[in-house]
Amino acid sequence: MADRDTLALPLEVRARLAELELELSEGDITQKGYEKKRSKLLGAYLPQPPGVEPSLPQERRTPVTPSSSSRYHRRRSSGSRDERYRSDVHTEAVQAALAKHKERKMAVPMPSKRRSLVVQTSMDAYTPPDTSSGSEEEGSVQGDSQGTPTSSQGSINMEHWISRAIHGSTTSSTTSSSSTQSGGSGAANRLADVMAQTHIGPIAHHSLKRKTIPGTVENGNSLRRSCEFGSELTWQPLETEENHSAPPDVTTYTSEHSIQVERPQGSTSRAAPKYGNAELMETGDGVPVSSRVSAKIQQLVNTLKRPKRPPLREFFVDDFEELLEVQQPDPNQPKSEGAQMLPLRGEQLGVVTNWPPSLEAALQRWGTISPKAPCLTTMDTNGKPLYILTYGKLWTRSMKVAYNILHKLGTKQEPMVRPGDRVALVFPNNDPAAFMVAFYGCLLAEVVPVPIEVPLTRKDAGSQQIGFLLGSCGVTVALTSDACHKGLPKSPTGEIPQFKGWPKLLWFVTESKHLSKPPRDWFPHIKDANNDTAYIEYKTCKDGSVLGVTVTRIALLTHCQALTQACGYTEAETIVNVLDFKKDVGLWHGILTSVMNMMHVISIPYSLMKVNPVSWIQKVCQYKAKVACVKSRDMHWALVAHRDQRDVNLSSLRMLIVADGSNPWSISSCDAFLNVFQSKGLRQEVICPCASSPEALTVAIRRPTDDTNQPPGRGVLSMHGLSYGVIRVDSEEKLSVLTVQDVGTVMPGALMCVVRPDGIPQLCKTDEIGELCVCSIATGTSYYGLSGMTKNTFEVFPMTGSGAPISEYPFVRTGLLGFIGPGGLVFIVGKMDGLMVVCGRRHNADDIVATALAVEPMKFVYRGRIAVFSITVLHDERIVIVAEQRPDSTEEDSFQWMSRVLQAIDSIHQVGVYCLALVPANTLPKTPLGGIHLSETKQLFLEGSLHPCNVLMCPHTCVTNLPKPRQKQPEIGPASVMVGNLVSGKRIAQASGRDLGQIEDNDQFLFLSEVLQWRAQTTPDHILYTLLNSRGTIANSLTCLQLHKRAEKIAAMLGERGHLQDGEHVALVYPPGIDLIAAFYGCLYAGCVPITVRPPHPQNIATTLPTVKMIVEVSRSACIMTSQIICKLLRSREASAAVDIRTWPPVLDTDDLPKKRPLQIYKPLNPDTLAYLDFSVSTTGMLAGVKMSHTATSAFCRSIKLQCELYPSREVAICLDPYCGLGFVLWCLCSVYSGHQSILIPPSELETNPALWLLAVSQYKVRDTFCSYSVMELCTKGLGLQTESLKSRGLDLSRVRTCVVVAEERPRIALTQSFSKLFKDLGLHPRAVSTSFGCRVNLAVCLQGTSGPDPTTVYVDMRALRHDRVRLVERGSPHSLPLMESGKILPGVRIIIANPETKGPLGDSHLGEIWVHSGHNASGYFTIYGDESLQSDHFNSRLSFGDTQTIWARTGYLGFLRRTELTDASGERHDALYVVGALDEAMELRGMRYHPIDIETSVIRTHKSITECAVFTWTNLLVVVVELDGSEQEALDLVPLVTNVVLEEHYLIVGVVVVVDIGVIPINSRGEKQRMHLRDGFLADQLDPIYVAYNM
Repeated sequence: MADRDTLALPLEVRARLAELELELSEGDITQKGYEKKRSKLLGAYLPQPPGVEPSLPQERRTPVTPSSSSRYHRRRSSGSRDERYRSDVHTEAVQAALAKHKERKMAVPMPSKRRSLVVQTSMDAYTPPDTSSGSEEEGSVQGDSQGTPTSSQGSINMEHWISRAIHGSTTSSTTSSSSTQSGGSGAANRLADVMAQTHIGPIAHHSLKRKTIPGTVENGNSLRRSCEFGSELTWQPLETEENHSAPPDVTTYTSEHSIQVERPQGSTSRAAPKYGNAELMETGDGVPVSSRVSAKIQQLVNTLKRPKRPPLREFFVDDFEELLEVQQPDPNQPKSEGAQMLPLRGEQLGVVTNWPPSLEAALQRWGTISPKAPCLTTMDTNGKPLYILTYGKLWTRSMKVAYNILHKLGTKQEPMVRPGDRVALVFPNNDPAAFMVAFYGCLLAEVVPVPIEVPLTRKDAGSQQIGFLLGSCGVTVALTSDACHKGLPKSPTGEIPQFKGWPKLLWFVTESKHLSKPPRDWFPHIKDANNDTAYIEYKTCKDGSVLGVTVTRIALLTHCQALTQACGYTEAETIVNVLDFKKDVGLWHGILTSVMNMMHVISIPYSLMKVNPVSWIQKVCQYKAKVACVKSRDMHWALVAHRDQRDVNLSSLRMLIVADGSNPWSISSCDAFLNVFQSKGLRQEVICPCASSPEALTVAIRRPTDDTNQPPGRGVLSMHGLSYGVIRVDSEEKLSVLTVQDVGTVMPGALMCVVRPDGIPQLCKTDEIGELCVCSIATGTSYYGLSGMTKNTFEVFPMTGSGAPISEYPFVRTGLLGFIGPGGLVFIVGKMDGLMVVCGRRHNADDIVATALAVEPMKFVYRGRIAVFSITVLHDERIVIVAEQRPDSTEEDSFQWMSRVLQAIDSIHQVGVYCLALVPANTLPKTPLGGIHLSETKQLFLEGSLHPCNVLMCPHTCVTNLPKPRQKQPEIGPASVMVGNLVSGKRIAQASGRDLGQIEDNDQFLFLSEVLQWRAQTTPDHILYTLLNSRGTIANSLTCLQLHKRAEKIAAMLGERGHLQDGEHVALVYPPGIDLIAAFYGCLYAGCVPITVRPPHPQNIATTLPTVKMIVEVSRSACIMTSQIICKLLRSREASAAVDIRTWPPVLDTDDLPKKRPLQIYKPLNPDTLAYLDFSVSTTGMLAGVKMSHTATSAFCRSIKLQCELYPSREVAICLDPYCGLGFVLWCLCSVYSGHQSILIPPSELETNPALWLLAVSQYKVRDTFCSYSVMELCTKGLGLQTESLKSRGLDLSRVRTCVVVAEERPRIALTQSFSKLFKDLGLHPRAVSTSFGCRVNLAVCLQGTSGPDPTTVYVDMRALRHDRVRLVERGSPHSLPLMESGKILPGVRIIIANPETKGPLGDSHLGEIWVHSGHNASGYFTIYGDESLQSDHFNSRLSFGDTQTIWARTGYLGFLRRTELTDASGERHDALYVVGALDEAMELRGMRYHPIDIETSVIRTHKSITECAVFTWTNLLVVVVELDGSEQEALDLVPLVTNVVLEEHYLIVGVVVVVDIGVIPINSRGEKQRMHLRDGFLADQLDPIYVAYNM
């Protein structure tokens, strides 16, 4: 191509080109847009190659640049990086490190997003892929279809290959090819590679986005993307000598027997098809792929299979036996070998005779003897001089301000501001003149200025902290300019609102026209500099808090003198200042030292720099300035934009002060700037980096020398060494190095030393990195109002190795990390604030930022906006990187970039990144000058309100200090059992309810059917059942006789129409009510065996009817009895869509019964025959039916009668589902047995009227009531705000003595407590609420009765519980878990706690399986599968030693017994049973036993938007599913929070986080989570999740 220099381009074209370059570098237009516009501009001037239409952009042009500077513009397209961290050398190192990884690839599952989430973050979602959007140095994978094999065929191969790979041909592992390759090979031989390698590859992004109708096509891309390439990630540390300390890397895993095939070279452009064919995925190779989710999980498991963990060595005890690994020092880590350093003294501060005694004296002098001399020139946004402030004007105006502050605020008797008070200075960045006048006005009035930023909104990032500073300084007045005052946010009445956290302020405008003239005789009091405070500079700490550093008048003056001497300032020099003039270097040079020397400052506002980055260079030329104060960023932008400046001449500059010289990455900007501008008169020795800190003011500055031969000092240090705090010089060939330049020497009159960064301030050795400390008059003196922190920072006495202080004067800590090199040169390698200590090694946030920014494609990060910080999780710091991504980046780009960043950081820094989050452009909180507000970003991240659009967590790689996996101890054998009830010295855990006692009149009957007949004869009109409707009125009731008559008719119908033999099974499909009860007794009268079945839900037949059908089939029902409405429903069209309705057994409708009675009522011959079958879906999702004999049924009713003291005069309210377990027994059986009246409240009616149950309890003055958790939750949520109105309606719960929750799980203590609290005002006794416990083998083991002691609560150590041990702790102690007793053990029930594996009895303090022996145990499972072994084990188990005769039933629940101090009715000590969780649901992880509910409780607490959570394991990965109640944008916020909390509280690493909509986690009728169903749904990809994150 023709070089630009040879083209005669008109000026306006060149200007437009420069503008374009800037737009591109700022990220305002895309690379594509840039090239398009550029080629349009140049089209007319470029000779066209033949046959190319002018409109087509040339093949991937690099921007044309003048040849002289081509090296620095090679990467022009990446100008959007943050210039502070720009380093070409580093970029090359990072690229080289990544290239090393290229050979060994590895697939990482890409997170799956729902479509709606993707659309918001990715513009590419709807545009067809286009070749021109990748970056130049990256082979683009987004090939168009020319040259690909016909797309479908390509994807068939692919699918076929993947499915073969998944189903385990010879492959076991994970390599793949994709555009992770940065550089070179490109899309050309991608597919060839893929076909040639038999590694299992990109099962990477089977995206779980919402399904659309198949065949919907947008812009030619099918919306369901099933298999895309471009998301693999390999982490392989560099093979360096000192790699012993690389963090354990869980991901390097290559297959042993992978067939390596030579890569075909030079196969031409066959790009991999980007969008696979989703339908093919399911049946590739004729074998269904197990599912996209499980494929991904399998991939994750493979990835994590071989941890590179160092062998575990020594542990520290975490106040129990959970042993967290202590990081062992690496035996090969570099150690310091130098001698102890010597403090370094700066040259003598020369006292020049005409130096003024104070700064105000200097102002008075220049204002009176040379009033016309220019002091400050301000610029407008066009770069034209806006205003020139002379020394005369500065003097008179400052006096006016001083007079008005002291005399015109408040009254004469009560002035608002007195000398010594603090006032805030609020001036915008484009008005240095007003600021300068106000500042000197304060100095003259002897009040203390506190310069702060202009608050733009009420919620500026960090503005609240600034408010706290103002409050603590006692500020009541804020000085500001007219324009600024007008721009402040106003309330509708025109007042300035009080900003959040700010004190009440009086805003005072300092423009001359608003001030009154001081009287002739008034004159400010000008003293010599003393120890009074001159001003307070604010400083933002790492945690976001703002401190005020106080600077005394003597320190201020001495500092100006030291700067004057070091920089060689002379009178009337011109200085160009680009820095913020309110603080730091900008204030010290541009406002203070300049006045001392009567210099002329040209102030360039930030707004002008944004429009015209070269403005400062133009001003240097225009004013022939001697000095310029800039940051490395300003040099970088000038490089980017300088090229059309014809007549730049920088020979007038004698000093270019680089204010952020303490940032080690400033060196590359300095070098590049010098390289380009040397030809324009810039001399090398002019560049003077300096180091400063708010506490120590200027720490060091490079002096401008005339000696051109002496090159500046620089060191190339090994990053590995630095992470151990040791200096090791390295050659620049090594990849992980930090190149630093010196920041000159110590300030005149100061003493400097380097101390250890933590612990006592001991001097470092010469080859150690430490914190610089300075002893000088010219430093800050304190943090305003904080004496403790002041002591630690401003009053430090460094010690020698022997412990002797090196000086009697205190030193100030500078907050800078570095060392003093040869020749007294000071080198800085980072800041204390940016220090992150991970696994005992120190990393600097700035270095990590630099590495991340050097990763291709560099333009991926929007304007280089990256935040790096650490959070503490599980006793160590973890690195978090948050970056803003370009608006036009696609999902693939971002995932690609993230995986490369992880590799790069792992290679260069040997440290793992815990979390990498990408947020949309321009969304991170900003500092006033537009940088990223770090602490605010961290705060948002930890609160879960950052709203990232992509997240990658890598806890498996980073977290290396988990507790040691537990090895199971051998259990106690029979040999150690002692006599009596002791096992290994502890009481055997066993207990029993009281005896069943004497037989009363109704207890002589063996069968319930006889009891009913007896009641119908003796008390025919006694009401047994009352059914309420949703309005609370009686819908139906039954007396003993009515029930008997109805049962007779049903029995007759069964014999007549059903032709059933005795013993046949009948399914009763009724809604909760009276018909169900009558049908049950009808079956008993006819000798049939009833099975109660919940009817299908009319609105949801498709999911509920199959369960009904299944129970009917499994129970072998010979017929179905039901009501007319349900009868129609079973035969409806909807039903036939869900099940095959032709296979229903005969359906009898009991709404029209025959008038006749049966010939005789059936009486069973043997009480052990079957009375009924109880079918239920257990918590673990298994459908199981148990057989209840007549004996067991009667014993059950008798036990409940005794426990609850039920008699015919009693009334009991029941709000339960009557289909299984205790709910069925209470609803259908107990009233007939005990004769009490049951008030029946169907739980479904509460959905329309939540207060129904409690109103009924109150109205009928009920003493005993039963409900389920779902009912209790409904009342707690639905009536929370209505307690007052319920009280006014006369709701009174004071008569309730037992309110029992019927459940099969650990008592939900939080729910029962909030229920008790909520209804305490309505008279509910808090001790009335209790729970029961039942399971499949025994429908009620425990139930809180009337006479026993109140239920107790204990707190156990959750960590001991994981080891199956029970350790009681105090309430509120760390890791404590509250457990509530599950009611009293029922009469006739014996319990023992046994080891589920060995079946031996356990001692009191052990967690084991609850075994039960009782007359009302079920007699076995009823299934058609006849799994006899399972049955005999569950219902007929014997202990392996001890009492080996008794037959026990195993409940399948873990729990423990504890003897309490309470006594029961018989005067015995009371044994309480605590249920912990189902054995089937407990998860064995790392050798410990976890209960899902504990992890779920932790997770639900972490974020307000998580409404429900369920966890399960899949191939030893922990999967956490959370329901999100909020916008989908919050979904990704939850991933880090969930991972953190589970690590912190449970020492577990979450493998997969799934965010779903409300209601996705399935719940059974008792309100228990069905985790197994959820797991099946997840693996079958049926959850339609909002987001799935696979943690690395």
